[in-house]
Amino acid sequence: QLQASGGGLVQAGGSLRLSCAASGGTFSRNVMGWFRQAPGKEREFVAAIRWNTGSTYHADSMKGRFAISRDSAKSTAYLQMNSLKPEDTAVYYCVARRLGVLTSTPAEYDYWGQGTLVTVSS
Repeated sequence: QLQASGGGLVQAGGSLRLSCAASGGTFSRNVMGWFRQAPGKEREFVAAIRWNTGSTYHADSMKGRFAISRDSAKSTAYLQMNSLKPEDTAVYYCVARRLGVLTSTPAEYDYWGQGTLVTVSS
């Protein structure tokens, strides 16, 4: 019930915006967020947003380049990625959790989308 989109191939220095649409009438997602996983690496927290207040939490390493936002009317979260680098190449996963506390711990998220691939060429 989380559908991520917007991935693709981009040159270094470019931008992409990922979208994550939540569907399902009883789907409770008080926090939505993004993780990423590069080949051969562990899953890494990117950003999260508290749905009712819009409060955000970004990984320090991506702060200033990446920004999470949401459109409540569309039940969609976004990840704006600017100044992309080849090391940002990864599968980006949309996540959600029922509890309304921002967290960077993967195990604390209840729902995971299918992932969208972002490839940044040098």
